[in-house]
Amino acid sequence: MPKVTVRYWAAAKAAAGVAEEPHEADTLAGALADVRALHPGELTRVLQRCSFLVDGDPVGTRAHETVRLAEGGTVEVLPPFAGG
Repeated sequence: MPKVTVRYWAAAKAAAGVAEEPHEADTLAGALADVRALHPGELTRVLQRCSFLVDGDPVGTRAHETVRLAEGGTVEVLPPFAGG
C-alpha cells in the first residue's frame, strides 16, 4: 500500500491539529477514510466541503475511489477560501 503525505490547509489544518501527516492507502477514498477515523468530529465536517489535489492535480468531480495514490505522493486538503 502506498505511503502518502496528507497536507491540511486553513480550516482543515485547524480541525486536524497538524499541518500534515503520513497515511497508507491505495486510493483517495482510502486515505480520507483513515483521516476520518483518526480525526472524528470537526475535521470530518470540514472534509465535506473540501477540494483535493493529488500530486498537484485537482481531483475535481472524480469519484474518490477511482483516484489512485502513488508511493511518496501528496494529498492536499483545501477547504473553501474566502474571496475571489
